[in-house]
Amino acid sequence: MTQIDRPQNIRLGIVLMMMGLALFTGGEAVVKTLAPKYDVTQIVWSRYVFHALVTFVLFSRSGIFKLAKTTRPWLHISRSALMLMATSLFFFALGYLPLADAVAIHFIAPILITAFSIPILKEQVGWRRWAAIFVGFIGALIIIRPGGGGTHWAALLPLGSAVCYAIYQILTRIASKTDSTQTSLFWTSVFGVGVTSLFVPFVWITPTPVEWLLMAGLGGMYGVGHYLLIRGLEMAPASRLSPFLYTQIIWATLFGVIFFGQFPDGLTIAGAAVVIASGLYIWWRESARTEKPSAD
Repeated sequence: MTQIDRPQNIRLGIVLMMMGLALFTGGEAVVKTLAPKYDVTQIVWSRYVFHALVTFVLFSRSGIFKLAKTTRPWLHISRSALMLMATSLFFFALGYLPLADAVAIHFIAPILITAFSIPILKEQVGWRRWAAIFVGFIGALIIIRPGGGGTHWAALLPLGSAVCYAIYQILTRIASKTDSTQTSLFWTSVFGVGVTSLFVPFVWITPTPVEWLLMAGLGGMYGVGHYLLIRGLEMAPASRLSPFLYTQIIWATLFGVIFFGQFPDGLTIAGAAVVIASGLYIWWRESARTEKPSAD
């Protein structure tokens, strides 16, 4: 098994991660728009079908069989199955919870990613990054306000999604050592299309032209966002990127205001400020130690 030697660029990996998260949140806003009319199975199906089309357009010159070629098929099947479960649970949650609440609850994922990266990836995580991750999670809890809207039973769905997503990210990092970004993206897309296509006929509702456009946009945003996420994980350790997952709450709050009239109150703004501060601190630590990496 040949291991790919990839140049590491932590700051660029962080930028790619945040760009991908912005696109994911835009897709989630589309999901929330479609959820009142469509079964979650059809929404997930549309996400994967158009995601696959984006993948094939982006990498058509590489050849389909070349994209599929891997020495670790079960690794890709496992990570693809985890991504499908994470997506389905989260989309289902969006039918019940405000966008910002669902995203904020999902923010247990960075803690899980960091924790899993220690035994699985053998990454070194110092106390400063643990502290920054913890502070960011506190900011997310300020937004959730346990005992308020986040106590709906559907709050368990983003938690389950976060577990699946954290393990998926760890497996993606492992896969990136031997397979290309195109291969990882191909397997994720094809697996999702194949599985959801088995069930979507039982819940099918024919979309209007506008709704077809929304579904296409959903898949497009997830396709490009997923590519950026994989590229980021190739360039930087998962534990270094995980704190920046918190920046998604900014996009979720913004889209909630614009598209659903869900204006944030003072506590939401305060929580978002804490999240931003923790991310900026990690960025500053990485910039200061570029020439001399450490576990901090």
